Amino acid sequence: MAENTKNGSKKKGASYLSARESRRITKYNRRVTKRLEKQRADANKDENLYTTKMKDEGNVVEFDNVCTYFFTDAGTVKAVDGVTFNVPKCSTVGVVGESGCGKSVTSLSLMQLLQRPQGQVVGGEIRFNKDDGTAYNIVNTPNEIMEKIRGNRISMIFQEPMTSLNPVFRIGAQVDEVLKLHNPDWTEEQIKERTLEMLDMVGIANKEGVYKMYPHELSGGMRQRVMIAIALACSPTLIIADEPTTALDVTIQAQILDLLQNLKDRLQSSIMLITHDLGVVAGMADYVVVMYAGRVIEKGTADDIFHHPSHPYTIGLMRSKPVVGKKVEELYNIPGSVPNPVDMPNYCYYKDRCEMHCDRCSGDYPPEIRISDTHVVSCWRYFDEGEVLGYPKSVNVEDL
Repeated sequence: MAENTKNGSKKKGASYLSARESRRITKYNRRVTKRLEKQRADANKDENLYTTKMKDEGNVVEFDNVCTYFFTDAGTVKAVDGVTFNVPKCSTVGVVGESGCGKSVTSLSLMQLLQRPQGQVVGGEIRFNKDDGTAYNIVNTPNEIMEKIRGNRISMIFQEPMTSLNPVFRIGAQVDEVLKLHNPDWTEEQIKERTLEMLDMVGIANKEGVYKMYPHELSGGMRQRVMIAIALACSPTLIIADEPTTALDVTIQAQILDLLQNLKDRLQSSIMLITHDLGVVAGMADYVVVMYAGRVIEKGTADDIFHHPSHPYTIGLMRSKPVVGKKVEELYNIPGSVPNPVDMPNYCYYKDRCEMHCDRCSGDYPPEIRISDTHVVSCWRYFDEGEVLGYPKSVNVEDL
């Protein structure tokens, strides 16, 4: 019996934790999160620690080697690990990738909505343009300032409108709340007038009636429109749309996307569109960022990504799309699975699933390589023909 137990433990491998190892991880997590929270509190006391400058004033947000880790009972999960990309002004950037690749965690890092102390941005900078020659480094920005930015300068359309709206408050009160928070000098009449204007702007015909309704009285499409009205009430410079059409049928999905695009143009805002639906990205995005296992593996214009995909993972995503008029026995699927986020390999994260890997792929993680003016890919196959921009900078958890 003892032998069977011993062998069973071996079969469990990396997923098995002894009681001693579990206690060690818990003790380590407590020590690290306490230290990170203290560093964060200290940074809040000095404005110079959270004020910086943009590398390019033409950008709204710049993610620069951002590392967001979760300190769990099973170990440290590197959900976002060295992510670098920009969101230019008045443009739409699509962030795509399979579930669990770090898309939503990247946006939550920008909004400072991570579940702390377990979830922490442990490295890099997130620069948000103040349009006065300076920028906030969101990683160190105090809560008091973030409360003025969230919903006002940066707003988010959350993934599921059914759970994002409060079921016990009327629609009008939930839209009013955002305006009251960021415009304390407005009268009740001004706030209601603006709320009705927003409900009308998002295509709700019966705005007076909907103002008095509860969320359960509305359809999924109507609730999503209300979420957009809340997000755009203060005319933000950046709109984060996290899977804004997941729960909607195809016709409503098209209406919501058209609505978002029109409102973006009217407000002169930028959109960070998070989705795994390549069709949505193709129709809306000016630039596309492809993420895999917490890292950006390819980025460029929509034309670069859809007509000249270069990374094997992006090529696999394009091959897996159904094509109208083309008959196939079964859709292509990428073989294998994503590596364990607690124990990532030292080499290219995609190597074990890749059908195009070469000898170099067994070495270090590939750098970012520029293969055209707008197109960047992290793949060793382009090392000799492109311009090496740099390597993603991970954070050694032992040094924290």
